[in-house]
Amino acid sequence: MNQIAGLLRPTTVAVDVDVSSKKRLFETIGELFATQGLSASLVFESLLAREKLGSTGLGQGIAIPHGRIKGLKEAAGAFVRLRTPIAFDAPDNQPVSMIFVLLVPEQATDLHLHILGELAQLFSDPAMRTTLASQPDASAILQAIGNWNAS
Repeated sequence: MNQIAGLLRPTTVAVDVDVSSKKRLFETIGELFATQGLSASLVFESLLAREKLGSTGLGQGIAIPHGRIKGLKEAAGAFVRLRTPIAFDAPDNQPVSMIFVLLVPEQATDLHLHILGELAQLFSDPAMRTTLASQPDASAILQAIGNWNAS
C-alpha cells in the first residue's frame, strides 16, 4: 500500500458530490472529516485560510487543498469527485472535478511535503486520472488508489 491510500477511510471518499463553489466544497469536506471525529468548522477554516494564500488547484481538473489542524495526531486525507467541475483558479484556468484533501498536524514535519509530492505524482499520471474519474463508487476509488505505485 502506498502512503496516500493509508490516509483515506471509506467515510472520507465521496463521488458525484454536488457543490457550487470552493466554500461549499470545503464545508462538505469538513463534514466528511467530522465522521472521523474532527471539527467540521476547524477543517473548513483551515482549508479556507490556506486557499486565501493561493489556489491549490494543480490543473487538469485536480486540486489538493491542505491545511494544518491543531490537535490532529497524524496526517489524514479525503478524496472528493464532483458531479460538475467548479472554478478553482487553477494555473490552466480549467475547472476542478477531483480533489484530494490533506490535513496534517499543526506541527507537521517534512512528512506532509513528501505526501504532497506523492500526490503530485499520482495526479500527473494520465491513466490514474482517467481511472479515478471513471470509478463507480468510493470503494472502487479506494482500491484504485491502493493499487497505485509511486515511482
